[in-house]
Amino acid sequence: MPKNKDIKCILIIGSGPIVIGQACEFDYAGAQSLKSLREEGIKTVLINSNPATIMTDPSMADHVYLKPLTTKSIVEILKDHPEIDAVLPTMGGQTALNLCIEADEKGIWSDFGVKLIGVDIDAINITEDREKFKQLMGRIGIPVAPAKTVTSYLQGKEVAQEFGFPLVIRASFTLGGSGASFVHRAEDFDELLTYGLEASPIHEVLIDKALLGWKEYELELLRDKNDNVVIICSIENMDPMGIHTGDSITVAPAMTLSDTTYQRMRDMAIKMMRSIGDFAGGCNVQFAVSPDEKEDIYAIEINPRTSRSSALASKATGYPIAKVASKLALGFTLDELQNQITKSTSALFEPTLDYVIVKIPRWNFDKFEGSDRTLGLQMKSVGEVMGIGRSFQEALHKATQSLEIKRNGLGADGKGYTKYDQIIDKLTHASWDRVFVIYDAVQAGIPLSRIHEITKIDMWFLKQYEELYALEVEISKYDIDTLPKDLLLEAKQKGFADRQIAHMLRCLESQVYNKRDEMGINRIYKLVDTCAAEFKAYTPYYYSTFEAEIESADGKRYVDNESIVTDKKKIVVLGSGPNRIGQGIEFDYSCVHGVLAASECGYETIMINCNPETVSTDFDVADKLYFEPVFWEHIYDIIRHEKPEGVIVQLGGQTALKLAEKLDRYGIKIMGTSFESLDLAEDRGSFSKLLQANDIPYPDFGVAETADEALALADELDFPILVRPSYVLGGQGMKIVINKDELEAHVIDLLRKIPNNKLLLDHYLDGAIEAEADAICDGENVYIIGIMEHIEPCGIHSGDSNALLPPFNLGDLVMQQIKDHTHKIALALNTVGLINIQFAIKDDKVYIIEANPRASRTVPFIAKAYGEPYVNYATKVMLGDKKVTDFDFNPQLKGYAIKQPVFSFNKFPKVNKQLGPEMKSTGESILFIDSLMDDAFYDLYSRRKMYLSK
Repeated sequence: MPKNKDIKCILIIGSGPIVIGQACEFDYAGAQSLKSLREEGIKTVLINSNPATIMTDPSMADHVYLKPLTTKSIVEILKDHPEIDAVLPTMGGQTALNLCIEADEKGIWSDFGVKLIGVDIDAINITEDREKFKQLMGRIGIPVAPAKTVTSYLQGKEVAQEFGFPLVIRASFTLGGSGASFVHRAEDFDELLTYGLEASPIHEVLIDKALLGWKEYELELLRDKNDNVVIICSIENMDPMGIHTGDSITVAPAMTLSDTTYQRMRDMAIKMMRSIGDFAGGCNVQFAVSPDEKEDIYAIEINPRTSRSSALASKATGYPIAKVASKLALGFTLDELQNQITKSTSALFEPTLDYVIVKIPRWNFDKFEGSDRTLGLQMKSVGEVMGIGRSFQEALHKATQSLEIKRNGLGADGKGYTKYDQIIDKLTHASWDRVFVIYDAVQAGIPLSRIHEITKIDMWFLKQYEELYALEVEISKYDIDTLPKDLLLEAKQKGFADRQIAHMLRCLESQVYNKRDEMGINRIYKLVDTCAAEFKAYTPYYYSTFEAEIESADGKRYVDNESIVTDKKKIVVLGSGPNRIGQGIEFDYSCVHGVLAASECGYETIMINCNPETVSTDFDVADKLYFEPVFWEHIYDIIRHEKPEGVIVQLGGQTALKLAEKLDRYGIKIMGTSFESLDLAEDRGSFSKLLQANDIPYPDFGVAETADEALALADELDFPILVRPSYVLGGQGMKIVINKDELEAHVIDLLRKIPNNKLLLDHYLDGAIEAEADAICDGENVYIIGIMEHIEPCGIHSGDSNALLPPFNLGDLVMQQIKDHTHKIALALNTVGLINIQFAIKDDKVYIIEANPRASRTVPFIAKAYGEPYVNYATKVMLGDKKVTDFDFNPQLKGYAIKQPVFSFNKFPKVNKQLGPEMKSTGESILFIDSLMDDAFYDLYSRRKMYLSK
């Protein structure tokens, strides 16, 4: 039992919808925390408004409230649950901390006798209020950058005069660096100061001397009530100070710190954590280190909660920070808790890594036309990937292969920059692709000293790049028949993909793969075990690498593979890779439920994914976790090693779906809907023939592969025309054009960005109503799990629309057509599993816009609204374990549920915020209303006219 016997019921505050700066790492933290508390027999009550997360699944907490994150909701919950003893706000990011403070200021916690655990109010206030933080650091003798807090325009001008430029302006009480900026010139100061003061909820900013070019580090700490402190992980930012840590490439453990400086940093971090308050829980501390021999250390900030970095640190080390922090908040001490991975050592230890972790952020600038793509103090990335390797070079390559941006790794794919001026410009203005441009710079012969002078990236990292390029040059001297084994092994150990090596050798990827096979250069798998193999690990969490053969005493040659294959029947679930707009946390939700359902059907479950923020990459979700790029070469090797019954591709969004063709070609079984059917739905021509054969209406359309073909089609289709490329997610590249000039410009632009793509041109049904349906089909029976009507008119991407479940003004005739069309299409496509169909309704006639035979972003929303585990059912259908008729469907919903999109436009102030067919929202919340008389619905419905005026 927990040491604090008074706590029997805890309220956990979630983080709400996904926004840039606060992503699904808090779903991971919250889900771990709820599991951890339940293990101790604690009753849990959760409030969170995000329907797409695992955390808000009814199975996760005793009571889940999908309510807006406001003090009004908190009061309603506390009235309903007088048994709540304590609140744990550290799992829900800044949103939860801010709500916790507001509730405290209003006296809500004291009124209901609720105790705050895991952090205390003083700690939140000290760390959020930059002036208080600076004063505290002064008292405990920890250096910080010279800085002053200001609350008015005039004060700001005085400070700027005193400090001189460059300066940093940081807004108080904001998340993801909102309102922060660099000021290099006096003439930009006025505008940026005003922007910072407006962004801060208390209209306060901190102006500090810019530590440009200093190195940046983070430490993750845990402390218990007895003041034991452990440092779980050290993280070094490859990018120097000046780029938000969420937008930086980060490496664990720290690579370029001298041991003495690291010891000083540890002591400072422990002193800081002990000084901010007397609480048991987790902390993230950030430091700047001068890039000279002195290695001066300045404290930047401390966050007394789980963070994006703590999710990364948990996945990097195998030490579940949120899980342990929750138990510490209950009063346990670190020495009383078990190491979750070894099961034989205590949690009072610091993990040791015998591998390297590289995290690279994932951006979505293509969704924000005209946005400023340079990286700075405001976070702009929407997700991230993590690579694990035996060396920095291998981990860096694996991370770049995980990004899904049509690159095969660093260099060796013919896609780099070659013009000197362009490379220098790209290095000078840090942008999303700088990780690749450094390689281009080395290739172009730009000296490392010059690259260092421009980027301030430590020479150690630059030398790693130089070694990689030198290896590429060496390999390029050979062809596939003459390449020596030791060079091929070295290339694989440094993370080069077969595709890259094929590029160097001027041959096919399959030839390199076969050559490796012949030479016995095969991937082996190593355990992430927290203790560098000092103790036995019980948790099967693996990464791949390459090793030279070992010769035993009796002359046997072998490589040491730690992934032991069982003789159980297995299923592989392909994850959805990094979060991005159009493919977010809802696919992680689907993957986790798919894994659990396959397990219930008696399969050994294998998860492949590379996103460190998600629940699917938690070490205790699947029977085996391969933390690997969702990249063909890696997947194929795992499948050859494990020999599963089949692979589930329907749950991981477009990432997994795109691999279906390769799986099919290599004779690997796809569970559920076949590749032919998946492909048929994507191929507009074939799909329309299917609709025609079933007498289902669709808008007039044509397919074009050149601008000339598109212009000729326009005469037949009539404007407005919706133009879109095939095989994309989140409406990427979609646009409505109203004349031939616009059409020509957009088609040329699309074909430049996505060469050899078929473009679909549809006559756009102006002013139509849009609706969508999700269904489960077993090839014979169809069950529609939900029909939603969009409040916005057709033409706004479904992910950006407010959607009502059930529909609010579609007549019986229209509803019947939707049901009939859904049944017919699901069966005609031989769907086995999930399908999502989108409709346009004009003059009471229902047209088909598209059908996707996979999990969609609305499935978790419908599951939460109706309280039914639809992904579980659909997975059992895919596996052939159950028929649709075997389930007892019993949806429960009083009134209506509204799916409300959430945008992160505040990160891109000068961007066109108009909505259209290309998706721009980063997340969503759910709102329940009893009737259409509700003010929230009235407000949304009245605003729809805004879009109709175009």
